[in-house]
Amino acid sequence: MFVSGRKILVLIVLLTVIKPVRGQQDPHFSQYMFNDLYNNPGYSGIMGVTNLSVLFRSQWTGYTGTFDEGGAPTSFIASFNTPIFRLRSGAGFYFVNDKLGPQNNIQFMASYAYHLGVGNGKLSFGLRAGIFGQSIDKDQYRPVRPDDPLLAFGKESQYRPDMGVGIYYKAENYYGGISLNHILNTEFDFGTDELRSALENNMIINGGYKYELNYDIILTPSLLVKTDFVSYSFDISMLGTYREKFWGGLSYRQSEAVVALLGVNLLKDKSLKLGYSFDYVIQAQRAKQATSHELLLSYNMPAVTGGGKKIIRTPRFRH
Repeated sequence: MFVSGRKILVLIVLLTVIKPVRGQQDPHFSQYMFNDLYNNPGYSGIMGVTNLSVLFRSQWTGYTGTFDEGGAPTSFIASFNTPIFRLRSGAGFYFVNDKLGPQNNIQFMASYAYHLGVGNGKLSFGLRAGIFGQSIDKDQYRPVRPDDPLLAFGKESQYRPDMGVGIYYKAENYYGGISLNHILNTEFDFGTDELRSALENNMIINGGYKYELNYDIILTPSLLVKTDFVSYSFDISMLGTYREKFWGGLSYRQSEAVVALLGVNLLKDKSLKLGYSFDYVIQAQRAKQATSHELLLSYNMPAVTGGGKKIIRTPRFRH
């Protein structure tokens, strides 16, 4: 039996009774509502348009390490997804480069999703698989003991397979999804058991609802919850869109920051999206810089009709 979109959002809110999470293995993006392919492979192609997106995040801008090395974390993602109408499905891929001081993480993931018509929307079952890479620049570490064998000089990289699954539902006025990530329990060791670490399983739940306040203004509350089944974190946001062209809003990231979001849809068909977010840290500022910045560029390609034939309009039948 299918659970309605409003009930899904209620279930998501109920998840906030578990212990807050203090760290994440994967990069986080404040404009998560425009980055659903990264959050859930079930999103692949479900919007019915081919989309190209890039997102760049500068975390704690201006931060420097104790030895003036490493610098502030930065994250970059480039994604592509498209519907496959003849197969009632969609496909996509994304590339992530996440730099965290001496450590650099790279992901290249491809996804496929099968779509079913359920109620007034689409229910999508997605799978993604690819490569997760970690690199460590040991020159940026400062050992307490210079002869520590675990902190030898030089750079080292390892690449491992990774996989995730997800379910996503999209209706006219609401959406919701659940995904499980790093289900292979991939491990990195860099040649020694003392450095052995694994990509922990985690779950992402997200949802949103579009409410038409009047002819010109649409309000869209949304929620993103992440958990490793021991602890969790959440973002809750409210966006207002004016005449489908301009948007702005606020977001709150639990025990971390408040976020201002701004954006505009450009071109005649509003297919080009530009977005910006500004984070202000409200907790543990002494260990960080107070602000983070994020830029979004997203483009929906023109739809192609069946057979690839171009539509030609004539004055006689134009409307």
